[in-house]
Amino acid sequence: MENKDYKSFLPNIIPVVIVFVLLGGFLAYEFMQISTLTKNVGLLSAELASTTALLSQNTKELSQNITDLRAQTVGLSNTLSSTQQNIDAVKTQVGGVEQTVGSISGTVGTLQKLSQTDPELLKKYSKVYFMNENYTPAHLTQIPTDYLYSTTRPEQFLTEAWPHLKNLFDSAKASGVTLYAKSGYRSFAEQQSLKSMYTVVYGAGTANSFSADQGYSEHQIGTTLDFITSGLGGALNGFENTQAYQWLLGNAYRFGFVLSYPKGNSYYVYEPWHWRFVGVKLATYLRDSKLNFYDMDQREIDTYLANTFD
Repeated sequence: MENKDYKSFLPNIIPVVIVFVLLGGFLAYEFMQISTLTKNVGLLSAELASTTALLSQNTKELSQNITDLRAQTVGLSNTLSSTQQNIDAVKTQVGGVEQTVGSISGTVGTLQKLSQTDPELLKKYSKVYFMNENYTPAHLTQIPTDYLYSTTRPEQFLTEAWPHLKNLFDSAKASGVTLYAKSGYRSFAEQQSLKSMYTVVYGAGTANSFSADQGYSEHQIGTTLDFITSGLGGALNGFENTQAYQWLLGNAYRFGFVLSYPKGNSYYVYEPWHWRFVGVKLATYLRDSKLNFYDMDQREIDTYLANTFD
């Protein structure tokens, strides 16, 4: 009975044993896997810790480098600021020197101009200053016949002022205005002869009202011109009623010319044809200030001498 029971039980226990064996093998394998994984995790943890420590050290070093760099940057910035201040100071000094040099240069240039400019050019000669009988402008230019009313007598004008007169003639022509030179430079002797003739013809009193004595005529300087236009038969009387005169009133200053004897002047009768070159700067000032040349003090006029031909 017992052997029979054992034999009948054996087939039932074998599968259980096999299951336990397999389960034990599986558990052993898993245990080995877990052990290996745990070992690997330990190694990784150690490497991670090492890497973290290294990274922390590098971070500290980088932070210190950044701090040092900031300090160097601040120092460099301060150095640059100081350098810029020095540069600005030098610029200020150089600017002051340049301004001083410019001022000196301008003064030297003015003095050079004055040394080369005839001081007689802006003198108020009409019944005020006497011009020596031996005075003659240093340079005189023959006025081309195209600009003369009559070619029977040559006319001259101061060489340095001629370009201004030429521009005036050409500008008037471009505007449809006819202008000619009637009379230019006159020597001391020529003025004396002319005044003598006027005295004989008109009498001394009348002649003195419109003709200067020799040595007092603006014509002797070489910068004065009597203008004339067509339609007057060669006479100067009536010039104030012409288009040419109106054009001169509005434009002559642009070329440096002023009317010497306007209405109401204290020297001679009204002479609308008699214009004198005084330079663009002074002529413009007189026009803008509504002044006449002879209204100004001679000392003030002389301040424009250096700019006469600018």
